[in-house]
Amino acid sequence: MSNPVGDAMGGDWDSLWERFDQAAQRNPAELMRFRLALRFLGLGSRPARVVDVGCGQGELVSIINRKHPSATALGVELSATGVNLAQARTPSARFLQWDLLADRPAPEEWSGWATDAVCSEVLEHVDDPVRLLRNARGFLARGCRLVVTVPGGPRSAFDLHIGHRRHYDPQALAELLAEAGFERVVTFGAGFPFFNLYRLAVVARGRRLIEDVAVQDDGVSLSRTARLTMQAFDALFRLNLMGTPWGWQIVGTARLPR
Repeated sequence: MSNPVGDAMGGDWDSLWERFDQAAQRNPAELMRFRLALRFLGLGSRPARVVDVGCGQGELVSIINRKHPSATALGVELSATGVNLAQARTPSARFLQWDLLADRPAPEEWSGWATDAVCSEVLEHVDDPVRLLRNARGFLARGCRLVVTVPGGPRSAFDLHIGHRRHYDPQALAELLAEAGFERVVTFGAGFPFFNLYRLAVVARGRRLIEDVAVQDDGVSLSRTARLTMQAFDALFRLNLMGTPWGWQIVGTARLPR
């Protein structure tokens, strides 16, 4: 299968965000991950400084800005298109175009800045996720809490199309976080049973899903069937179980040593 995604954290993410931005905003799996990330960050009303590692088009940063006004959020993203979409969506937030696979210090303004961090659905896209996390550490303060999500279960045609190198299980994610220098690592599966059913539907749809959710030449994104399916699963996902050995959404929490 041809793969439009290059080697460094997604490669041609500019064109991919142009095609799939609208679908990403409606994606019930993405909304579920945001709920998980916010739950385990536990921001409340404390004055946290949150960095979203690989923020895409900035949806999570936008949610943090709306729901946690005491927190300050920074989105770090390789794609210029992603950063532009994010900045247009949330003008009051800060976004930085940055390659986390390049071995260089974080910009002085952001060095050791974050008290909390999220890395959601990023590590599966890169060949060297340990390097990415080690470089992301430059943005984190000592003791920073990190929440990570990665996909588990089988890879679909759409996953391959957007450059998934691999999927994880809790043990593999735990080993990766420890190798990257984090401690107090806890990993588990979430999303059973309805997220698993959603993933099976994505796998069954095959390459047809790529056109289902892409922006067409007339600017329209998402077929009616895709919209209705997303709405139904968004409701079902709120009934998922957490911390089971069967969930295909893999979640990890860890801290940077003090």
